[in-house]
Amino acid sequence: MGRRHLTRPSVPAGSRRDAEATKSAITRAARYLLARHAHGDITLKAVAERAGVSAPLVLKYFGNKDALFAHVMSFEADAEAFLDAPLAGLGRHMVHHLLTGQAERGADPILRIVFAPLHGERGDVLRANFRAQVADRLSGRLAGPDAGLRAELAVGMLIGLGVMYGIARGPRLRAATIAEITERYAPAVQAFLTPE
Repeated sequence: MGRRHLTRPSVPAGSRRDAEATKSAITRAARYLLARHAHGDITLKAVAERAGVSAPLVLKYFGNKDALFAHVMSFEADAEAFLDAPLAGLGRHMVHHLLTGQAERGADPILRIVFAPLHGERGDVLRANFRAQVADRLSGRLAGPDAGLRAELAVGMLIGLGVMYGIARGPRLRAATIAEITERYAPAVQAFLTPE
């Protein structure tokens, strides 16, 4: 009797894409709800309904509510895209990235930090992740004195812009083009990153 080779059935590429799209929809739904409700008030059923999937599918991909929200409260992947530019043009990149996220997706994941007060002790996790994964990571790229302070000032300017554009919805700001706002705002952000 010959030896049987056990092999994993191959997963079609379309299935992987569908799985990634489903996980992405669940993440977006959880972020949306987290920006509007306290953590304790959000159910997996509400996340599933918002994502257009079943609650068991949320469990399949994330395991439980705590694991889902640990993923949602991380800024790691978002910070990578947010900070993905050479230092000399980083201010412009961050302003454009934030505004494009607001205009095209109705949110920028970095702005989740403004909702930390809604989440009690979980808000402390959100704050700690934000400091380590965004502000401290930016600070590590800066040279010269007061790098940590300059990083926090730059990020603070961006959060203020995001709040005014996406949350307060300033009508004159929203009437301007992203290119125009970037042209005006990026030099002030860049001045903290690469001071003369």
